[in-house]
Amino acid sequence: MKNRLRQVQPVLMSRDVRRSIDFYRKLGFDLVFCDDPGAERYAGVRRDDVELHLQWHDADEWEYPVDRPTYRFPVQQVDALHTEMEAADTGTSLTAVWDTAWGTREFHLLDPDGNGLQFYRDLPINDANTETTPNGTDAP
Repeated sequence: MKNRLRQVQPVLMSRDVRRSIDFYRKLGFDLVFCDDPGAERYAGVRRDDVELHLQWHDADEWEYPVDRPTYRFPVQQVDALHTEMEAADTGTSLTAVWDTAWGTREFHLLDPDGNGLQFYRDLPINDANTETTPNGTDAP
């Protein structure tokens, strides 16, 4: 019998782990562990079944800051989550909620280090025929 994979816990690069912890706490995540409170270099945050690890990286490792990874999170109530995250007022980029041509309703935001976070739910098939842009207008 094969071993079962239970989940993935991505490790996100961070210039300032304390700042990242504070950011994710505003989004409703709880601190699970921290290597050295006061001089944080590695920590984990969790919300529901999602755990993210935050790891400090030296400035030499940030040569390509526009090439940060993006993580997708399936959620049940994307509009309600958007309202919650908008109210968190994190000071980072947050798109509007929109329906995609590939059949999802989603919104995106960046954490303080430019890691992309995408929250989405699948649309019923008959709702997935119109693509709109993040600002809510019809796509060309």
